[in-house]
Amino acid sequence: MHAFRVTGFDAPPQIRTMATPSPGPGEVLLDIAACGLNFADILMAQGKYQDTPDPPFTLGMEVCGTVRAHGDGVRAPAVGTRVVVFGGQGGLAEQGVFQAALCRPVPAAMPSEQAAGFQVAYGTSHLALTRRARLQPGETLLVLGAAGGVGLAAVEIGKAMGARVVAVARGADKLQTARRAGADHLIDAGDDVTARVKALGGADVVYDPVGGSAFTAALKATNREGRIIAIGFASGDVPQVPANRLLVKNIDVIGFYWGGYLAFAPEALTDSLADLMGWYADGRLRPHVSHVLPLERAADGLALIRSRRSTGKVVIVPEPA
Repeated sequence: MHAFRVTGFDAPPQIRTMATPSPGPGEVLLDIAACGLNFADILMAQGKYQDTPDPPFTLGMEVCGTVRAHGDGVRAPAVGTRVVVFGGQGGLAEQGVFQAALCRPVPAAMPSEQAAGFQVAYGTSHLALTRRARLQPGETLLVLGAAGGVGLAAVEIGKAMGARVVAVARGADKLQTARRAGADHLIDAGDDVTARVKALGGADVVYDPVGGSAFTAALKATNREGRIIAIGFASGDVPQVPANRLLVKNIDVIGFYWGGYLAFAPEALTDSLADLMGWYADGRLRPHVSHVLPLERAADGLALIRSRRSTGKVVIVPEPA
């Protein structure tokens, strides 16, 4: 089979031919139909992600595929079942082995391309806004990077939770993508974000996957007892938080790492995903995939994310053996 492999952090990932893996105890072998790309894949390829394995390894954190075989001790999901799974790696391949306990069936009406990019973006936004930010109906949610994978999901989920959503993105096309996802107000990232948000009454919750100067601008426009959720640092700049501002306005800055729950509260992820699948079935969520590319163009997919030329998700579709 073919896989998109990291062989060392001093060289770019490449397509390699390797033996089809066999599932071990507690694992299933999947024929992979689609794999969602994430900014974390870029960091992992450089050895800069917090959960980067030692090379060599196959990139691809989240997949949708069909169960082909069971390892010892596995009874479910049944062979032939289409599932999603967050494995952390191994998804950019024609086949892969994953923990059976982490696999979840996919609704029949959900295309594999949407399912593959659903878990990280929607799971991150849902758990961050519910468990950590405690977003309430009627509050103002400010979403930075609102046309990216997690940002666009945050717009959609925030609106579904009854918030007034203010979306920040760069350029008219990306802002219109955020509007279609439910944003009530649009702000170009090149504008004076602080002044624009203050004119709207300030933000009660800030969802920030960008960091850098965007974090600073949002902090200045956060209301008293506001909550800022630090999701990531796509700008490449980790902000230094001025604690005096937090003190004066009683503001919380809350860190959030979705994958970290696998280690200490995996039920939080599975319960959240179950809720989200229900929302999808009810028509409350409409995942946006801007690019679908074959496995041999996985590097192009990562480049789209790195250059911020994509909106929503970029998904890779291998051809199972």
